[in-house]
Amino acid sequence: MVAKVTERLAVSKQAAHKFDGERFNFNKLNELEVRKQTEITNRFAALENLSDDKDINRAWENIKENNKTSANESLGLNELTQHKPWFDEECLGFFLYERKQAKMQWIHDPSQSNVDNLNTVRRDTSGHFTNKNEAYLKANIEEHETNSKIKYIRYLYTGISDFKKMLYNTILTS
Repeated sequence: MVAKVTERLAVSKQAAHKFDGERFNFNKLNELEVRKQTEITNRFAALENLSDDKDINRAWENIKENNKTSANESLGLNELTQHKPWFDEECLGFFLYERKQAKMQWIHDPSQSNVDNLNTVRRDTSGHFTNKNEAYLKANIEEHETNSKIKYIRYLYTGISDFKKMLYNTILTS
């Protein structure tokens, strides 16, 4: 036997647990006006007219759609938070566009000058992203120092916790 080869298929955990559905803003339930709304009970009054001999799957779909519609109207959808707060329009617009253009130019004409240009643009873009991240981290640390000095302990500990999570995610993506 010369070699033994094994193959396996792997699905990343993020892809397996990805959720594409609607995420409602449940934080609004803490507001008094939202809790007093009676839209949900009005919608369920229409469901009482369903007869028992109809299809149970259609009745369930009707209940589910009423719940989603009511939650969307009263709570609204949850806004996704950005995981990289330092990543702004300048990063998205100029640097990523320039990197994409350099790559397209290299794909169309893979000459040595285009390879050098692509590497230079990638290096500049990466350096800019690193500088933006370091400036954000420095401002974040200064904010934690200020909270520590003026004894805002709750904000200090929540900030430190968020900071640790961000650093952990940065280490995992590096």
